[in-house]
Amino acid sequence: MKKIALIFVLVSILPACTKDLTKLNVDPKNPSVVPSYSLFTNAERVLTNTVTSSSVNLNIFRLIEQQFTETTYLNETQYQLTFRNQPDAMWTALYSGALGNFQQAKTFMAKDVTDPGKQKNATAITDILQVYTYYYLITTFGNVPYSEALDINQPFPKYDDAKTAYYDLLTRLDADIAALDAGSGSLGSADVIYNGDPASWKKFANTLKLKMGITISDFDNTKAKATVESAVTSGVFTSNSDNALFQYVATPPNTNPVWVDLVQSQRHDFVGTSQFITLLNPGTPAQDPRLPYYFAQNSQGVYVGASNGSGSGGIVYSQYSLPSGPLITPGSIGKVTNPDFPGLLLDYAETEFNLAEAVQRGYSVGGTVQSHYNAGVTASIAYWTGSATAAAAYLLLPNVAFATAPGATPLQKIAGQEYLALYNRGWDAWIVNRRLDYPALVPPPNAFSAFPVRFTYPISEQNVNVVNYNQAATAIGGDLVTTKLFFDVF
Repeated sequence: MKKIALIFVLVSILPACTKDLTKLNVDPKNPSVVPSYSLFTNAERVLTNTVTSSSVNLNIFRLIEQQFTETTYLNETQYQLTFRNQPDAMWTALYSGALGNFQQAKTFMAKDVTDPGKQKNATAITDILQVYTYYYLITTFGNVPYSEALDINQPFPKYDDAKTAYYDLLTRLDADIAALDAGSGSLGSADVIYNGDPASWKKFANTLKLKMGITISDFDNTKAKATVESAVTSGVFTSNSDNALFQYVATPPNTNPVWVDLVQSQRHDFVGTSQFITLLNPGTPAQDPRLPYYFAQNSQGVYVGASNGSGSGGIVYSQYSLPSGPLITPGSIGKVTNPDFPGLLLDYAETEFNLAEAVQRGYSVGGTVQSHYNAGVTASIAYWTGSATAAAAYLLLPNVAFATAPGATPLQKIAGQEYLALYNRGWDAWIVNRRLDYPALVPPPNAFSAFPVRFTYPISEQNVNVVNYNQAATAIGGDLVTTKLFFDVF
């Protein structure tokens, strides 16, 4: 009887064992299906972190644009891109971290967003940010994987012609703008930038379109003119309240990456360059109102920059002005290194400088070159200081007033002030600087190359996607930092 009872118990638990075995194939820490909105939020965060970062391992454009110089290790200041392989890190962050997650989000939105209006808006917003991401890839590398880039069945994607891909991005933007419906919802709080507001994203898309049109103005003036005028007619940013801000928080892990790089790490690797800080002192005793928000005073209580590339142990950082922020320099009023300082993807000041350039090029966008120039300067000062009050007096200074500002041409005058406004946005400063070649940036001592006008392709691509890499390198004229990209005509 005991044997019979034991057999009965064993048989009775077999079905339960069978059910439990199926669960062994499920990893609760790595789900096969995730909510589309969580993928979107993560991609938005990765994208913003990438363009905001000041890490020498990723985003070194503040150094290339000579806003900062290094105090100890000069590899990045001297344009050495292979020492820390920044192209690889950048490529991975934008393709895998941003584009890949955005693409997955769009796929899952078709399944888990049941409201047609919300799904249409959410998909359009996601695509707009993909366009934004590709803009930086193309203007940094040239020909890049595009048509096959996000296809899981194409492990070795071909590189598309940069101009062809760029023009397709403009077509996608037009479709996204047409798809957005202010009468329907979308991503809500999953969108950290605009809380899913379709009207705000439509304005963002048009402003990005304006920027992309201006970027190709020297290469294809006809296309640029049509693109810019269409964007302005549809509606671009009109105030700082339109700025595309990703709001970080004061506690890790979602803090501003600049705070992570410079404060949490307890490093003092960067100080302002003497060239840049001199531009922020346009007269005596005049001072750019943004200066104390950009940099901190040194240990003697004055603003002093170091000569670009003069580090390698020769700089005592306390003698120079560090990037400003109360947590890095007690008593400073700056914001850059605050943990919750927002990441900025697109802003009104840049928009006004683009409009000033558009008027100068003869595009029908309204206003005058000077009115848009003044508006760009004013918007930048208001954003950084919290008030536009100081802008009027600043614009009267001989080195600032449009009529007498430095620069041999109106475009150079615009570029000079846009360069100052794009502080802390070195990537965008680099794009503008390559187009307009102003201000002239002299390579630092012992530079590894001439001023880089593109980034070389990642080493991983050279080793793995060999055939397509070789074709792309040949097509653009050589995988060199001195190879000009299609939009960089002069």
